[in-house]
Amino acid sequence: MQFADLLGAEALTFDDVLLVPGYAETLPSEVDLCSRLHEKLSLSIPVLSAAMDTVTEARLAIALARQGGMGVIHRNLDPADQAAE
Repeated sequence: MQFADLLGAEALTFDDVLLVPGYAETLPSEVDLCSRLHEKLSLSIPVLSAAMDTVTEARLAIALARQGGMGVIHRNLDPADQAAE
């Protein structure tokens, strides 16, 4: 079984689309950027940070969550330090 078979729904990545600059009738406010990660979890913006200690700590995770994305906290902090952040 392929990973795509487990997802059930069609999904696209950057390799699947080609963006060509040009005039469009669509307004930015009319575009839906929601991304479904799971049947019970969707994001308002398609941004998920890397779980790296040099990339995501509490500040970035909180900022992304406030904008509708998700920050994945790295595992190099023990639970007490994670809670303190």
